[in-house]
Amino acid sequence: MRIFDGLDISGSGLSAQRRRLNAIASNLANVDTTRTDHGGPYQRRRVVMLESTQRAGFSTILGQEDNRLRRTLPQHRPGAGPRPGEIPPGSGVMTQEVREEPVKPRMVYDPNHPDAREDGMVLYPDINVITEMVDMIATSRAYEANVTAMGAAKDMINRSLDI
Repeated sequence: MRIFDGLDISGSGLSAQRRRLNAIASNLANVDTTRTDHGGPYQRRRVVMLESTQRAGFSTILGQEDNRLRRTLPQHRPGAGPRPGEIPPGSGVMTQEVREEPVKPRMVYDPNHPDAREDGMVLYPDINVITEMVDMIATSRAYEANVTAMGAAKDMINRSLDI
């Protein structure tokens, strides 16, 4: 495992949790939206997360290795593969998509609403505010855990420089 892999993994987690929190905020903001550009009520959004196996670290950004690394042992070079018990390089999380959940809308009788049908029923999104709040708490806890892991990785890097 390389020295910045912990930061890369936690950074991918922070990004994924931020995207998830944005989807939850959108769901809460549109809990009473009865009309969208697509027609019909707002559809609940959910973020799909996958394990990332792509390296997103500094060596990928630079696209090259330092010449000094070519003279070291193969297992010490970037991309040499994990040792037994180590996390594979580039592990982390990525968000595949923000998917709209195909759920039937809830119907509420309100004949005075501008979007009411002829029978007085209005189609509202089937979004449970309590579920969204619980998801928001879990997302913020996961974000905090990634910040803590990133801080621990930073402390380890700083202590290794003191040696």
